[in-house]
Amino acid sequence: MATDRYETPLAGRYASKEMQYIFSQDKKFRTWRELWIALAESEKELGLDITDEQIEELKAHKDDINYEVARQREKEVRHDVMSHVYAYGVQCPKAKGIIHLGATSCYVGDNTDLIIMTEALKLVRVKLVNVIAELAKFADTYKALPTLAFTHFQPAQPTTVGKRATLWIQELRLDLEDLNYLIDSMKLLGSKGTTGTQASFMELFEGDHAKVRKLDKMIAEKMGYAGVYPVSGQTYSRKVDTRVINVLAGIAASAHKFSNDIRLLQHLKEIEEPFEKSQIGSSAMAYKRNPMRSERIASLANFVMSDVMNPAITSATQWFERTLDDSANKRMSVPEAFLAVDGILDLYLNVVDGLVVYDKVIYKHIMAELPFMATENIMMDAVKAGGDRQELHEKIRELSMIAGKRVKQDGLDNNLLELIAEDPAFNLSYEELQKSMDPSKYVGRSKEQVEEYLAEDINPLLEEFKDVMGIKAEINV
Repeated sequence: MATDRYETPLAGRYASKEMQYIFSQDKKFRTWRELWIALAESEKELGLDITDEQIEELKAHKDDINYEVARQREKEVRHDVMSHVYAYGVQCPKAKGIIHLGATSCYVGDNTDLIIMTEALKLVRVKLVNVIAELAKFADTYKALPTLAFTHFQPAQPTTVGKRATLWIQELRLDLEDLNYLIDSMKLLGSKGTTGTQASFMELFEGDHAKVRKLDKMIAEKMGYAGVYPVSGQTYSRKVDTRVINVLAGIAASAHKFSNDIRLLQHLKEIEEPFEKSQIGSSAMAYKRNPMRSERIASLANFVMSDVMNPAITSATQWFERTLDDSANKRMSVPEAFLAVDGILDLYLNVVDGLVVYDKVIYKHIMAELPFMATENIMMDAVKAGGDRQELHEKIRELSMIAGKRVKQDGLDNNLLELIAEDPAFNLSYEELQKSMDPSKYVGRSKEQVEEYLAEDINPLLEEFKDVMGIKAEINV
């Protein structure tokens, strides 16, 4: 590790080795060589004077890239693509003359960017479905555990811990739908030439439109893609990058929402993220157990969501068939969005896998508020015992205000049940009122909703992705 220069923390602290490799120089230049082979093979199959021997020579040196030769050449010519064309030609003297035949720099540059983004999106999908799977286990485990729900972060009608988890799942499920659509719609640039007109290839194939059109499709097929974007300038439309980062930002937003909830629940001491045995929560306050991983999710999510503007502005400000003011921005904004989302999903998976639920604290909190929430049921029982509904409604309102004042101003326990039992208008004993204090009576269909949602929507989804289940996240810090 170099200590005398800046290194992005996305690589050193947050992103996985798998995602880092996808955006590595090695992956990039190997893909360039695969594209040059696909181009040469396709041109040969369409009748150009290219031999099997030349193709085999290209394949033999696909992976042993002579980086030093390319670096030295780039110092001379100041052009990365032509430097690697030269370096490949040094290794492949027989094929030297047909490398990059008819192509422009964007043939390797843009097609590689599209391939790399597609592979990165697929890795994001693997991690996303694993997070969904862990959340589904959590939801099923706690589907019947009553807990206070909150609106405006004020106690509201109870839900269950598992039902709340389905809300986190559903947001990721929506992200997965967007992600699937995006992956399925990714195409290659193909072989479009300097301004997208394929003029150089028309020259190579002596004006044969059918062959030039077929060349585009053959390259895509050899690289594992169903097709190419039918029209382009010199580059693929930078709108594609905008679509990609928008989906990543959606995942970041969903993760941020989850992290907020966990941080609030940890403050309430109801649910905690995992805390290592020797982990230090605070340099000053030794007792603290800060929700550091959830905070990191939120922090990285903020970065990704703000990064959305980069490809949007780049796409909006391209001139005609191409300008190069996309290049420097694109080199940073696209890879770093992927590295950050990769880190977010690793953290998300790690947190869900180790969530600690304190059911006794949850019970204590819900019982402190339940008398207020049970007043409707109490009033109905009192009416059945002969009371007047309108009179009872007013009395419950008055007694609730007295009990609320006792809790808020005096810091004492909620005594609403005692106040109601002492009022003869209700004709209910304290013991009878206590029977209304079962939290499970107030959670509606929470348990059933969890069961139905998992069975009908999530489990079939997880079955579809069963071959990529079971990954574990490695958290560096």
